[in-house]
Amino acid sequence: MIPSRRYTTLPLFLSISLIAGCEQNSTSGEETSPRPVKSLIARSEQEAVERLPGIVRARIETDLAFRTLGRIVSRNVDVGDLVRKGDVVAEIDPLSLRLSVRSADANLRDAQAHLTNAVLTEGRKRTLAHKNASSIADHELAEQQLKSAEANVARETASLAKAQEQLGYATLRAEFDGVVTATYAEPGQTVSTGQPVLKLARLEQRDVVVDVPEALLSSGHLGDSVDVALQLDRTAQTVGVVREIAPQADPTTRTHRVKLAIDQAPEVFRLGAVVTVKPLAEGNGSITLPSTAIRDKNGVDHVWVVDQSTSTVTPRPVELANRTAEFRFVRILSGLRDGEEVVVAGVNQLADGQKVKRVQERHP
Repeated sequence: MIPSRRYTTLPLFLSISLIAGCEQNSTSGEETSPRPVKSLIARSEQEAVERLPGIVRARIETDLAFRTLGRIVSRNVDVGDLVRKGDVVAEIDPLSLRLSVRSADANLRDAQAHLTNAVLTEGRKRTLAHKNASSIADHELAEQQLKSAEANVARETASLAKAQEQLGYATLRAEFDGVVTATYAEPGQTVSTGQPVLKLARLEQRDVVVDVPEALLSSGHLGDSVDVALQLDRTAQTVGVVREIAPQADPTTRTHRVKLAIDQAPEVFRLGAVVTVKPLAEGNGSITLPSTAIRDKNGVDHVWVVDQSTSTVTPRPVELANRTAEFRFVRILSGLRDGEEVVVAGVNQLADGQKVKRVQERHP
């Protein structure tokens, strides 16, 4: 009975070994078979950067205002009028200022009369003191009154000069040759000291003011030459020189304000004209990939680069320009070269050195 039992179990062991061998061969086949993936040839493309809009403005614009309180009785200029240095552009009612001048003049004459009397009194007291007909104390008192009268005359003289100067404040004159670009007050309106009445701009010094994004400002420097053209007529062109770059970006638009000097520009570049400006820095060539090609491992962005000779993949860290879930494509700043093949689908199931079967995908 024993030999019979041995022969019965032998086929059973052979069947189990055969099944185990088949499973092992099947698993080994799966591990060695290339994994199908979608890949893409990375190509560097030149970014198309549009010309930036700007506005022609005067480099020097000054708000003209009266230096005293008053009611405007005349304004001789309007927006767009050309004025020369010293021209009267506005006036306020001078009545109260003239009365102040008259009052100061009367006070001065009164002080001068007191001075004349003090001089005569001092002379008499001095003569009497020399003849011992008057005390020395009376003479000293007369001298003090004379000095006080002289001080009063000096004070009233200064007050009259001040009143006369304030009378001149009733007339507002142009500080330089220019054009009126804005008016803020009308005849009949009462204005306070320093309240702007109009804005005057120099014509010979013009700037183009343009807001430049941070990405295009990296290579811009003071003194650089920039092409400027009228927006409505591209044939009208000039060259602007970077004169000023704002050190801080606007908190809302994240742009820097740049001023370009165009002092030698044709007259067609008038104040307020809209122009287009060539960016300070052209867009550099960059590689764009689908966001599915990026694999985040321990906070570092990687892509799978395919070795075209062996069809194996290797992880490569890259730096991205934007890493947001809303974007379908991302721009590669560094870590990838032009012409390299990158896996764009199935990146989470790959291992370093694994063979892949590529299906080429068209570049986005």
